[in-house]
Formats: sequence, structure tokens, C-alpha cells
Amino acid sequence: MRVVVVGCGRVGSGLAAQLVDEGHDVRVIDRDPRTERLLPPGFSGQVLHGNGFNRTLLESAGIELADAFVAVTSGDNTNIVSARTAKETYRVPIVLARIYDPRRADIYRDLGIPTITSVRWTVHQLHQMLLHRHLTPELDFGNGETLLLRSRLPAYLTGRPLGGLEVDGEIRIVEVTRGGRSFLPTSHTPAETDDLVTFAVAADALGRLRGFLDKELGT
Repeated sequence: MRVVVVGCGRVGSGLAAQLVDEGHDVRVIDRDPRTERLLPPGFSGQVLHGNGFNRTLLESAGIELADAFVAVTSGDNTNIVSARTAKETYRVPIVLARIYDPRRADIYRDLGIPTITSVRWTVHQLHQMLLHRHLTPELDFGNGETLLLRSRLPAYLTGRPLGGLEVDGEIRIVEVTRGGRSFLPTSHTPAETDDLVTFAVAADALGRLRGFLDKELGT
């Protein structure tokens, strides 16, 4: 993927370094040139300096061909303005934002921009959300050790019991929304096409849940 990361603090630099190590094309934008020192030696991604919502700068970073955009500066307003610019102006397929004030998270989700509010698991959560764009966080608990996530089930699961997606101590199904109506399933409830499922997931099990949901694509 080509990923534009706005903000080169601990979260942005950590995410950028991980993505580069995995072979992704990463472009980092930050107002302060000094933050570049947080990137690992020999970082192969592109680094630009300036405001993350400046269109000229964004275009210099290749946003018009970007697969994903992540806003993780230290300011909520900067993050949401740059994220909205990426989503609404440049139609970037995956747009994520780091939000410090959890009271604003619902507002941003209503705009179609998934947000991360916890601290400890920020890089891990953002990384998982980039890999599985339909895995949308609703809430996190404690320091982010447990998450509430929603995802539409892939077609290959149709007819299979929902209990097969649960793992003791790692993944639990909280509710299912089907045809606009919510209900609590049993372990034997069969999945139906377009089920929207809410999962309670241990942060360490995000990769396992992603494996269930992405199996149809062989990823």
C-alpha cells in the first residue's frame, strides 16, 4: 500500500517504521523537522515538512494515489481536518485518525472516519485497521487491552454457526444486526449474508479475528 502518515511523534514514527519494514510505500508529514529523529536510521520512506492539511504538500506526498491516510498529530483539530481532506477531497479508500478527546469520537465516526482514542495500543490498533479496513473500533477499555469492534461478515461464513468465530479468552460476539434489527445470538445461530457483528476482542487477538474475516480472500 501507499500510506500517508501525518504526524511523526511516537505513534506516527512507530507506525511508519513498521509499515516500511513490511514493504509498504510510506510518506510522512510533520510540521517540526526535529521529529524526523524518531524514525529509525535508514528509513526508506519519504519525509515532508509542513501542515498535514495543506493540499500542495499532500499532493507532493502522493495522496492522489494513496491507499490509506493516517492522521496522528498531537492536535485533534489538525487530525480531523487533514483526515476529512483526505477522505472528501482525495477520496482515499482508508482514512484513520488519532483522537485525544474520546467525547469527539462519535462525531468523527459519523463522518465515516474511524478513530483511535487509547494510548498503549495505538500503533497496534492502527496497523490492524489498515490491514482490515472493515474492522471498525467502537470502544476500548482500560488501556486498550480489550476492544469493541464491528464488522460485516464475509459471504463465505453464511450458514455457519456464529459460535465458530468465538475463542475463549480472546473473542466474543456481543450482538448481531440483521436487516436493521439487533439481537443477541446463541452459539448455534447461523450467519446470514450482510450480518453486521459486534465483537469483544482482546487486543492481542486482533490478528486472529482478522484471519477469520479475511479467510475468503486468502490473506
